[in-house]
Amino acid sequence: MAKDLLFEIGLEEMPARFIRSAMEQLKERTVKWLDEQLIRHGDVHVYATPRRLAVLVKEVAEKQEDVHEEVKGPSRKIALDENGQWSKAALGFARSQGADPEQFTFKELGGTEYVYVSKSRIGVETSSIVAGGLLDILHAMSFPKNMRWGSYDFKFVRPIRWIVALLGSEIIDIEIAGVKSGNVTRGHRFLGGEIAIDQPSDYVEALRAGHVIADVNERQEMIVKQINGLAEAQGWHISVKEDLLEEVLFLVETPTVLYGTFEESFLHIPQEVLITSMREHQRYFPVLNSQGELLPYFVTVRNGNAEHLDVIAKGNEKVLRARLSDAKFFYEEDQKLAIKDALSKLESIVFHEELGTVGDKVRRIRRNAEKLAAVLQADASTAEAVNRTAEICKFDLVTQMVYEFPELQGVMGEDYARKAGEPEAVAKAIFEHYQPRFAGDAAPGSAVGSIVSIADKIDTIAGCFSIGIVPTGSQDPYGLRRQAAGIVQIILEHKLSLALPVLFDIALETHEHFHELKRTKDEILKDLADFFGLRIKKTLSDLVRYDVVDAVISAGYDDVVSVIARGETLMAAVSGQSDFKTTVESFGRVSNLAAKASGEKVRSDLLNEPEESQLYEAWKAVTADYREAVEKRDAGRALELISSLKNSITLFFDQVMVMAEDEAIRTNRLALLKAIDEDLKIFADFSKLVWA
Repeated sequence: MAKDLLFEIGLEEMPARFIRSAMEQLKERTVKWLDEQLIRHGDVHVYATPRRLAVLVKEVAEKQEDVHEEVKGPSRKIALDENGQWSKAALGFARSQGADPEQFTFKELGGTEYVYVSKSRIGVETSSIVAGGLLDILHAMSFPKNMRWGSYDFKFVRPIRWIVALLGSEIIDIEIAGVKSGNVTRGHRFLGGEIAIDQPSDYVEALRAGHVIADVNERQEMIVKQINGLAEAQGWHISVKEDLLEEVLFLVETPTVLYGTFEESFLHIPQEVLITSMREHQRYFPVLNSQGELLPYFVTVRNGNAEHLDVIAKGNEKVLRARLSDAKFFYEEDQKLAIKDALSKLESIVFHEELGTVGDKVRRIRRNAEKLAAVLQADASTAEAVNRTAEICKFDLVTQMVYEFPELQGVMGEDYARKAGEPEAVAKAIFEHYQPRFAGDAAPGSAVGSIVSIADKIDTIAGCFSIGIVPTGSQDPYGLRRQAAGIVQIILEHKLSLALPVLFDIALETHEHFHELKRTKDEILKDLADFFGLRIKKTLSDLVRYDVVDAVISAGYDDVVSVIARGETLMAAVSGQSDFKTTVESFGRVSNLAAKASGEKVRSDLLNEPEESQLYEAWKAVTADYREAVEKRDAGRALELISSLKNSITLFFDQVMVMAEDEAIRTNRLALLKAIDEDLKIFADFSKLVWA
């Protein structure tokens, strides 16, 4: 008869950011162990609070499945030596299978005889091995940070205080770090006490009676429902960021939402400052009106019931008042710092030991931005704003507010620059030059912000590549992938006429001007091209099929806007035009024979068949317009023009012998196909398209 299995690890309060991954890891390791041991089981549920990790497995079989299998070994030729005795290979196979060679049999497979050994294993009782399995699971768990306690060598995320291990109603006897398992768990630290669990299926409700909501999803639903109810009752919009909700979720065992107030006098501070202070220091949810303006209220989640909420609210108000007073002080003190004095302080902040100070970085950004403005043909006022923005874009890094809240870099720069009398375009671009900060974030809205943002990001990427810091695998400590993706996003959203090789040259020339490159320029350029190619491929993959991605990437991706336009246009043609397959097939015939061309130019006087003359004239009629359309990123027009050659290509192959005996005629026909193929290749490598 199947029994439920419960394993709960009771701990000192864990860091909230570790808990979800730990919970998922416990489930994965438990399922893996059961499956490896051939123990059938039902649904697996995991639970977590700040003080516990638990897994409940339904209907665990009483014993392992019996195993009967036949294992194939070496062939007869290898298994027997010239004297008909078992070879070393056969004896090694026997040892690996725990078998005696006398148990071997021969069976034919694919015309060859192989050694086989039959193995049987009678499953043991689950109860006899589950203790060792749970200990293995516990020892195998890993965390970003571990600790030891007492005199024990065992490491875990936090000290273990109790263990519940039950198979049905029977206690599984295990001990670790001086803690023995039992059937007694603990409720809420202040509202509950010790709770005996008679059966694993009683776990969730028993904890509920002890003021603990063990189910993570239920706890989250309670928090969200209470917040929404409060917002509706008060006519508020309560800003709930997913990362803050996730953190609060793992700070409480019984959630109760409440709100408090703070003085309206604090509202003259930029609301981003107040919101950041509430979220980062106090884990509070800010309250906004329908226009998105901050109101003098905050919402928090108590780890407990609804008793004495007024007292709890006042305590939180007192703490928040102190935090906001600090923010107010920092804000007012920062405004006494002149921008030029802030810039001088950047000379003492190291950006990277091999790339200099932040002051050095600012000088590189300024040089990059000036060149980018010229390449993008910015007007005089834009170029002037770009220069000033690049010059002062990092000044707020030395302010007290950004020191306290690094995520406010750019936010404070915009505010302080505006108050210092900088032009609005400059103040706005100081904030924008950090955008996009993360996946899904907006790109800079202005031309000034876009240029300085690209100048900053490409400086970091090229600088790191120049000293040998190139992301590998999942390692990317400097966020270079994110910054490259940001550059791609900016170019696309503003449809900038900025070829990647030009961008790379600007950045590397700037670095060469200020310091010696540790690697050759060619090596760096190749790595940069490959690196950005992967970012573009990822962008395309979100829009079109994999084969379309490969097709357009093969034609080049120096122009980011062009390759995306070509990808989307080609995808639409592949998906929506029933006869496009035959068009691509005709392109394929051209490309196959074009590979045999010697590089000669087409001579019209050697076109002696009507069909080849027709193809030549059709191509001549479209090639200039086609290439212009590709250059202007009008992918739809370009594909329409080149596709118009299909009938002429088909007729040519039906009526003309390309590989004519006359060498001059043959060479000329191949040259014609080569010319057409060269046009095709600037749009896509159509041979990479896959048809169902």
